[in-house]
Order: sequence, then structure tokens, then C-alpha cells
Amino acid sequence: MDEKTTSPDIITPLGHEVFQIDTRMAGYDGITAGYLVRSDRPCLVETGTAPSAPVVRDALARLGVGADDLATVVVTHIHLDHAGGAGDIAAMYPGAQIVVHQRGARHLADPSRLMASARAVYGNTLDRFFGVLAPVPADRIVALEDTGTVDLGGGRRLDSYYSPGHAKHHIGLVDSDTGDLYTGDAAGVYIPETGDVRPATPPPDFDLEVALATVRRFAALQPSRLLFSHYGPVADVTATLHRSAEEIRVWVDETRRARAAGLDLDHAVAMVVERTKTRYAAFSPEADPALGAKFDRISGSASNVSGIVYWLEKTEPTPTGGLLHLSWWIQVLRSRHSPRIGRDVLWIVFGLG
Repeated sequence: MDEKTTSPDIITPLGHEVFQIDTRMAGYDGITAGYLVRSDRPCLVETGTAPSAPVVRDALARLGVGADDLATVVVTHIHLDHAGGAGDIAAMYPGAQIVVHQRGARHLADPSRLMASARAVYGNTLDRFFGVLAPVPADRIVALEDTGTVDLGGGRRLDSYYSPGHAKHHIGLVDSDTGDLYTGDAAGVYIPETGDVRPATPPPDFDLEVALATVRRFAALQPSRLLFSHYGPVADVTATLHRSAEEIRVWVDETRRARAAGLDLDHAVAMVVERTKTRYAAFSPEADPALGAKFDRISGSASNVSGIVYWLEKTEPTPTGGLLHLSWWIQVLRSRHSPRIGRDVLWIVFGLG
């Protein structure tokens, strides 16, 4: 079916039979993207959340990919905004293999602990933000090691590269035909309206040196284009990856300063936000306030600061040790106003990983 007949606000053709799909996470536009590679063996990269699965299914149908056509689904990592729809999509496309890094495979096969923890953190708001991750049949899961390959047919492939720093179960993917690099969250988040890049440093897996090494690895792959899950394509690869690394360092420096001042979470977040906001056009006085709200929704300030503090507690402990650590995490757990905070904190509080 001709992609020009599809809804332009849901599907964006990116060339070379690659299509961006707005998964409409929690009803919002432009938050989480999935990508269809419409090759001989069609492949979906990222499912979005469980409530997004019907949106993705309808988009795939409009692009001529039916229930028996989808060969592969790949998730860059198993956070619920990227892989929460994996079980539903697997049921909709019974012939598709579900590909994930080996560290995340068990949680797709049996998400019961993950979802029980998420429900404990979210309560009834879980359904709105993420829905329920349904189990993926274990015999359909392909668990990748630190490097791997996804066959797209006709000699085309996605090469996978382990890319921790944001999450220990994270991979990046390079299209052998186009050179596109699917970044997941490892290079942060991108706002296409302004060109801003901001880090994604949630607890418990953020690690400064590991995250920077991943960005360097992405650069060494020499991709032709970056495809951000949050949100969209970027052609200026070198400058964007440089900015990604710079932003990670800035947020770590500012968070370290707030922590050294003994600030509680709310005041530390406020300090970091105040000291970094001039770096982003989305927060300029001339910008639409809705754009700034969207930016913070997909790169939550409290989540970023919390993840960095958690890493600092492990690598640069203070004299008060676990007391400061515990006080921060009690505050974070109670901060349910941000979906990304709740999603990330459950990985710490309930020991999932």
C-alpha cells in the first residue's frame, strides 16, 4: 500500500523502506517512536507500551504488513516505554521472533515480577502510562549476546551492539544497507522541533564511564543517521553524539555539585534544572511551554538526577553513606507525578534487572 495514503502524523517515511511510527504513548504525540524496516523480512524496532500496540498494528497494516508478514521485532531494551507492547505485538504477529539482549530476555518471557513491582509503584495509573506487559512465548525470544545479527532478508541485516550506560540490557542496531543507527536511549533524547539533546540517566544502571564509552562506540560505528526512540531521525551524527556526551558530563557535574551541597531531591533537581535550562531551546522564554513540558516528559529531570546520584553513591560515597542514599530513594518512590521516575525506580526498589 502506498505510504502517502497513511496518516502523516502517525507514519513518517524515512527512505530506504524505513518508516517512523508514532506510538502515541499515553495519548501524547512525539514521545516514543517505533520503526518499521519494510524489507524482505519486515522488522519492527521498538513496540512502545502495551496500550500503543493497536496503534502500531494499524500503522503496520497501512504499510502493507499483515499478521503473517512481520518477521522480527527488536527492542533496544526492556523499559516499558520501549518493550511494554512486546507481548501484545507477539500475539498479533504469531510468526515474528522477538529479539532482545540476553539480560532482558527473562523479563519478556515472565514479566510477572516486573509488573507486580510496577503496580506497587503506580497503582491504577499504571494502566494509563504503560498498561500490562504480556508474556512473550519463550520459544519465540531470540536473546542476543553483546554482538549479533538480525536477518532482514535479501542480504540486508541489523547488526546489534551491546550499549549499556542507560540500561544493562541495552543494544544499538545498525542497518547494513542504510547505515542508520537505532540508538534507543543510549545517546539520550532528541527534540526535533529544536534540535536539543538531553541525557537519559535513570537509576539503577546509569554509569558515567560506561555511558560515555557507549557514545564513543556509536561514533566509531560511523553511522549515516541516528534514529532516536525519543524522538526521530538525526542526520548530523558527529555533532549530535558530541552533544550527547557533553550533556551527560554536564548533568553529572551539576548533580555532583548539588549533592555536595547536601540538598534533598526536590532542591537538587531544581538546582540542576536551573543551571542547565539555558542549554536547551525548548526551555527558552520564546518557546512554546508545551514543548518544554514534552521534553521533561521524555527526559525527566528528577529521573536523571536520581540516576546520577545513585551512581555517585556507589562510586563517591559520602560520610553519611546509606542514610543519604535511603532518603533520596524514599523521595523518588513517592514522586509518582512522573511516569519515567516510577518506571525506573521499580528496578531499584524491587531488585529487577
